[in-house]
Amino acid sequence: MAEVTQTTLDEATSVFSPIRTIKTPPIKIPPDLTLNTRLQMDGLELMRKLFNDTVPVVFFDPQFRGVYDKMKYGNEQTSRNNVRVKLPQMNESLIIDFITEISRILIPSGHLFLWMDKFHLCSSDFNNWSDGTHLSVVDMLTWDKTKFGLGYRTRHQSEFCVILQKEPRRAKGVWTLRNIPDVWQEKIPKKIHPHTKPIDLQSKLIEAVTSEGDLVVDPAAGSFSVLEACRLKSRNFLGCDII
Repeated sequence: MAEVTQTTLDEATSVFSPIRTIKTPPIKIPPDLTLNTRLQMDGLELMRKLFNDTVPVVFFDPQFRGVYDKMKYGNEQTSRNNVRVKLPQMNESLIIDFITEISRILIPSGHLFLWMDKFHLCSSDFNNWSDGTHLSVVDMLTWDKTKFGLGYRTRHQSEFCVILQKEPRRAKGVWTLRNIPDVWQEKIPKKIHPHTKPIDLQSKLIEAVTSEGDLVVDPAAGSFSVLEACRLKSRNFLGCDII
């Protein structure tokens, strides 16, 4: 149940407060799951072991190859792209299953940070991923990777983090930072996985919506960059990847 802390008059009349007024329930996970380590298992199986309404934030980076299948650039098998192409792929049905489970385990007003490329963001595929859940889009971040990628017309230099929140939608008392720009430039010095994500950005997002010791879940962890972000911010990580 939410716990409310005393606020100043200015905070009481503002739509924003740097003080968190909700606290998550104690962490309860089955004994066969281990915190703060790299688990190798199916992400759906992991989430189905968790209780309803217990997790304040989930990161989800779906592994999809729609941009290759539909755009047909012709260079999918080059040395630069072949590692990504060979990864096990998620179809739309599986992505929806993941998001449905994420909605179930998130606490009320909890957040999903959903990584998205431009192809899926601009297509109609994304529109129904959260249908039937208690999630809705509340914001979006653009990650400027500082280097060119694929592109049929314009070249891709950015990825996007779509921010969804579980009902009830609110920022006050939940989102406590106001210094995160909606365009974030961060270069990854050495890419250890085709889907490596920016640790500093994910650290700021974790700090914005959790307290120290809270649980952060990543059911398709890839490079486990969220684990590293949790270590920087003294949060507990629970996540896995199938390979």
